[in-house]
Amino acid sequence: MKKQIVKLYLISALTAFFYSCSSNENTESEIEAANSKFKVINVTNHDGRPFSTGTSTTGKYVANPGGGVMMQAFYWDVPSGGNWWNTINAKITDWSNAGIGSIWLPPVSKAQNGAFSMGYDPTDYFDFGDYNQNGSVETRFGSKTELVSLITKVHAENMQVYADIVINHNSGGQSEANPFTGTNTWTNFTGVASGKFPRTSADFYKNAYGNNDEGAFGGFPDLAHVVPNVQNWLWLRTDGVGKYYKNTMKFDGWRFDYVKGFGAWVVNAWNANVGGFSVGELWDSNVNVLNDWANNANSSVFDFACYYKMNDAFDGNNLALLNDDMMWKRNPYKAVTFVTNHDTDEISNKLLAYSYILTHEGYPTIFYRDYEEWLDKNKLNNLIWIHNNKATGTTSILYADNDEYIARRNGYNGNPGLVVYINNSTSWQERWIQTNWTNTQIKDFTGSSNWYPTTQADQWVKIQCPPKGYTVWSINN
Repeated sequence: MKKQIVKLYLISALTAFFYSCSSNENTESEIEAANSKFKVINVTNHDGRPFSTGTSTTGKYVANPGGGVMMQAFYWDVPSGGNWWNTINAKITDWSNAGIGSIWLPPVSKAQNGAFSMGYDPTDYFDFGDYNQNGSVETRFGSKTELVSLITKVHAENMQVYADIVINHNSGGQSEANPFTGTNTWTNFTGVASGKFPRTSADFYKNAYGNNDEGAFGGFPDLAHVVPNVQNWLWLRTDGVGKYYKNTMKFDGWRFDYVKGFGAWVVNAWNANVGGFSVGELWDSNVNVLNDWANNANSSVFDFACYYKMNDAFDGNNLALLNDDMMWKRNPYKAVTFVTNHDTDEISNKLLAYSYILTHEGYPTIFYRDYEEWLDKNKLNNLIWIHNNKATGTTSILYADNDEYIARRNGYNGNPGLVVYINNSTSWQERWIQTNWTNTQIKDFTGSSNWYPTTQADQWVKIQCPPKGYTVWSINN
């Protein structure tokens, strides 16, 4: 066990001392001891542009890589019955007021299981809940009219909306004789109700172009993106999937599902021809793999390296792991960070993890159930405000051991940045740290600490953090 630094159940006679902590009470020996333990690690070398782009007066934030906060506006097996678009619609204003800049929706088109499908088994990319197909008119989430109403509401609140794009595989086609397999396969999509993007066995592997690409999924027919018909209907045609979703349905960006199943060139071609923000689901903890894919795809990527490091750090009591490499450290403008999503929910100390991603670089995502059901919404709203108003500039890691982690955002263009202190131990802790502020009073913007310390002439100051908690310090203004 690490030696306990301070216990804040001190007798009342000492309370006033701690809550009036100032730089004038520092001793040379304490500062020397602190200096001997601190090794500042600068984890980014980009130009220091801000990673939040809003103002505290409007509550509206630009949604782009490294700016704003994204909400994953669904979870696995949301209630069926066609009311989910209306459910989300009713929350948009509150989310906007809280500082959410964008929402990510589940796949919006009709899939094989009709009204019961979560959309990841797509049949007709142009049936948004307006054709009687696969056993229903509406999708699990609602009608096309309700979807359009939701998108309109999102834009009215100066937010962006991202579509979940499933283009690795299809499902729900009719049986046909397949000359490439010598059997019948479920690859005839010429009868889709919308009449758009007709497909046959020639559009799926194996076919005249080869036996397979990077990967198949679940035994579903595997789209062959090298086929001209597939490219035309996905991203080239003005009435194809990408351009229709962007120009007619008014989506602002894309979350690409299971990008391990096809080459990065597919997303690159989509982005070059369609445009909009994009992020790929590349389920891999290897930073090199994530970074290479993001560069080749010209896309953001979910930071699974960060996710797994946070899980090991917060649940495994080893915050020093946060020193390790992550996608947001390689390229924060292409890193989308997250604590949980519809597929995986392993981190137990979620608020500590959110305090990490909402104060660090990258484009943080909040999971619907964490925000609306499972965690303290007020604390998340506070962290969103901190992200949008204080979390600017490059990052310097100031201290990390098993229980404690301290990092500094160095500010940008007049914004002072912040210092975040995360404590995974069971007692209050204190640390001397070096800020970028000289002779300046600071405070904890989470409200967990009542200290108002003043930094010294050499920018050093003592800060504190509650057990299993976090504090975020910046200039008191």
